[in-house]
Amino acid sequence: MPVLATWNVNSIRARLPLVLEWTGRVRPDVLLFQEIKTEASGFPDMEFRSLGYQSLVVGQKSYNGVALLSRLPIHPVMTSLPGDEADAQARYIEADVAGIRVIGLYLPNGNPIGAEKFAYKLAWMDRLIARAKTLLAEGVPFLMAGDFNVIPTDDDVYDPKAFASDALTQEETRRKWRALLNLGLYDAFSLSHPDARRAWTFWDYQAGAWPRDLGLRIDFFLLSPRLVDRLQDCGIDREPRALEKASDHTPVWCRLEDGQ
Repeated sequence: MPVLATWNVNSIRARLPLVLEWTGRVRPDVLLFQEIKTEASGFPDMEFRSLGYQSLVVGQKSYNGVALLSRLPIHPVMTSLPGDEADAQARYIEADVAGIRVIGLYLPNGNPIGAEKFAYKLAWMDRLIARAKTLLAEGVPFLMAGDFNVIPTDDDVYDPKAFASDALTQEETRRKWRALLNLGLYDAFSLSHPDARRAWTFWDYQAGAWPRDLGLRIDFFLLSPRLVDRLQDCGIDREPRALEKASDHTPVWCRLEDGQ
């Protein structure tokens, strides 16, 4: 029964003791990181090897960066999202693990709206939709997990009015999110906990957001139709966010039945 987890660590070097403790205690079979904020050469590969993980890293100095760690063999597929050869930002990783196509992603934030960063976000989402269409047409069982930087509905933010002008809530952003799900993908957490409220995955460092529980839900597992039948549960582990020197995100995990 494989367990996968995704976590925007907001600098792997700054959070390393915390991340290693959590990883060694929880021991997910597959672990996806976002915002590692280091080139591949600076990723603490040996520390994770000591816990039984091999790693595939797409790094970038000081910004972005994603990694896929696994206690099972990793078969790399691609290390950038197709559709824009000029895009040098380290935001996407795709590999086969135990018969599942695992995609880890860090979708662009897009702020401020009306500027180049927002246009880049929307174009990146179009490319992600195109990639999902390709995988669905090929019949590949896959999941997409990570920091999507999308607040899908007003129920996914503590104060919708406070985020009315944010790129994460814009109708263009939400429309593309719906287009992705309407291909036939499933939000694993919502499927597992349809009545959940205030199920945040991110709390800002400012204005006492964590102690006041002023959060957002922006980290997700999306499952393809061939994978959703294997879903056992999906949850949010709030505990790491309460620790000293925590990331502003907390891990999200997903448990699947063994494949046939």
